[in-house]
Amino acid sequence: QVQLVESGGGLVQAGGSLRLSCAASGRIFSSFAMGWFRQAPGKEREFVATISWLGSTSYADSVKGRFTISRDNAKNTVYLQMISLKPEDTAVYYCGAKLGGGSGSWDDYVYWGQGTQVTVSS
Repeated sequence: QVQLVESGGGLVQAGGSLRLSCAASGRIFSSFAMGWFRQAPGKEREFVATISWLGSTSYADSVKGRFTISRDNAKNTVYLQMISLKPEDTAVYYCGAKLGGGSGSWDDYVYWGQGTQVTVSS
């Protein structure tokens, strides 16, 4: 079992930055691939970024060059650094964990956090 807790969300103006954190407990964190997804009101959950247990990363086209996913296995934490935020980035952001490689498909992930709200004002 893996427990995930996201933090770092909030209200920010367009062009601003936020860093989300996802702290994991339970099974060996370093063996899991991690992903960030987001869900805006009335929309389906969408892929944002993923990082494999080896540190390989992949991003949605909409966030490339603005968001950076990273992990600190010593702290059992994955991060999402977000810069140049836009109003369309407003959503609840979720982190997920899965065994094996990184994935952009939310249904590949076994464990999920409760989400953290990010609101970007124009």
